[in-house]
Amino acid sequence: MTAHFRTMIVGRGLMGSAAARHLAGLQDGVAVIGPDEPADKASHTGVFASHYDEGRITRTIDRDPVWARLANRSIARYRDIERESGIEVFNEVGALIVGPGRSRGKYVETIMAAADSCGAAAEIVDAGGLVEKFPYFEFAKKTEGVLEASGAGFISPRRMVAAQTILAKKAGATVIKATVTKVRENGNGVRVETADGAVYTADQVLVAAGGFSINPELLPGNLDLTVFARTVAYFEVGEEEAETLKAMPSLIYKPEFDVDGVYLLPPIRYPDGRFYIKIGGDPDDVPLETEADVRAWFKSRGTNATREHLTRILCDLMPGIRVLESTTGTCVTSYSPSGYPMIGFSPSDRIAVLTAGCGAGAKSSDEIGRLGAVLMAGGQLADEGYGVDFAPSFS
Repeated sequence: MTAHFRTMIVGRGLMGSAAARHLAGLQDGVAVIGPDEPADKASHTGVFASHYDEGRITRTIDRDPVWARLANRSIARYRDIERESGIEVFNEVGALIVGPGRSRGKYVETIMAAADSCGAAAEIVDAGGLVEKFPYFEFAKKTEGVLEASGAGFISPRRMVAAQTILAKKAGATVIKATVTKVRENGNGVRVETADGAVYTADQVLVAAGGFSINPELLPGNLDLTVFARTVAYFEVGEEEAETLKAMPSLIYKPEFDVDGVYLLPPIRYPDGRFYIKIGGDPDDVPLETEADVRAWFKSRGTNATREHLTRILCDLMPGIRVLESTTGTCVTSYSPSGYPMIGFSPSDRIAVLTAGCGAGAKSSDEIGRLGAVLMAGGQLADEGYGVDFAPSFS
């Protein structure tokens, strides 16, 4: 099989599907290519994606104004995405950030100042207020919180990708369900090869392959991207418990200044019909050096040490919770040297890259994808109001 496109986007994850939607509204001849989620991770031999999940915290508040703006612009379009696609992606239950109280330092004041600077509607909740408003939590002593009640909560990354894909098709994009094995500049265009033997050509290509962007077969040069392994834990609760906790906000919790924080999502119904509370926050950063390492990590169940660490935290934080069963899952986070997304051309002026969520990319993926579309439509990325350089770096 062969076909030619004006622009091909390699990767049908959060960023790639968003880029396809936006770019298809700017030009004809757009295609987005990537595999479906595998039915069984353990036996799967292809690539994976971190969006194979139902919960990612969404909030505008961020101490970095660039990330705050990326999130805010994305969140502002969530309801339009839902309405136009017919898929619900956003649960506006609010987001709560809890840490050492104001009597112990500047943590809460800094978070509130960040909220003010990015225009997020937020309030400080003192220790007494935390007990009154959120009786299912048992926070450490002398902690306080900042609550962003509106425009925050969590999204389903699976549903977001499905919604973006529907809208990309509506806008005229071609969706190809295949795994890309090689991308190379070829004469006056770019040649894209797949695992099933198909070959496609394009005037230009945008590689949006998440942690798999470190695959040397996808880009002309070694992308300076650091990919970390992440273990998350899921705790199943019953229907009654889930109903009791349905108004629970998403939580970011840092009990002490010198203790790593965790994030926690309220009970979410997963594809198996069960409700799970998800908690994440690895105490250690474990880098994955090669594409093969990334594949192997996704096929695993994570580390027992992180599972035990997260279990202890959940038991302390929600001592009254009735857990039916627990399990773990794996994903990866990808970081650029700048701490911002990489959006720009590689050493080839026909092959660009869109990656590096830096642990905050899911909620901001629609805006990051839009920036990728602007790049491919215009050949360059103007400031767009961010004041930073999103250009990728290669070593």
